[in-house]
Amino acid sequence: MSQSLIFDMDGTLFQTDKILELSLEDRFNHLRSLDKWDSGTPIDKYREIMGVPLPKVWETLLPNHSQEERKQTDAYFLERLVDNIKNGKGALYPHVKEVFSYLKEQNYSIYIASNGLIEYLKAIVDFYQLDRWVTETFSIQQIQSLSKSDLVQHIAKKYGISHAAVVGDRLSDIKAAKDNGFVSIGCQFDFSRDDELAEADMVIDDLTQLKTKL
Repeated sequence: MSQSLIFDMDGTLFQTDKILELSLEDRFNHLRSLDKWDSGTPIDKYREIMGVPLPKVWETLLPNHSQEERKQTDAYFLERLVDNIKNGKGALYPHVKEVFSYLKEQNYSIYIASNGLIEYLKAIVDFYQLDRWVTETFSIQQIQSLSKSDLVQHIAKKYGISHAAVVGDRLSDIKAAKDNGFVSIGCQFDFSRDDELAEADMVIDDLTQLKTKL
């Protein structure tokens, strides 16, 4: 097995659900106050598409709104997410720090590849001090295509990685592994779907299982 591991963030390392509803409710309350939304907050719809880049999220959740309104929503939502992280309202999944410490002891290089935005990812990494173990965190903002496969390829090129495993909960993570010739490890966590995990080389339901899988 490779000595490099590339992790997804949302729904894999970070329990996004703990701040997702809070942040989304804040944003849609604001839209309602402006008379730009007149129904319930589409939290279930967001959970269905969790893992796609934020621009695509707003295309789905706000199909009848202008690009400018979606852009404003994006900025407001990001601000609320970051505030909630800094206020300690989020959480890592169980055993993240334990597993990262173990992996570093075993000389694994750890990277994060996420569809999250740079400021959001930095807030998580800083609050939980993940840079003690993580070589570098990469955001989808760093490439033009908004493709997780291309983001993983970018990491591989930068660090000369020819063999690795990609650990994530959604099809985009599994596809990113396969498109780059890497092993895919699916996480059966909050946002995962069985039909997507069926495409993975192996599936875990707790991060500590990485110790035996690797």
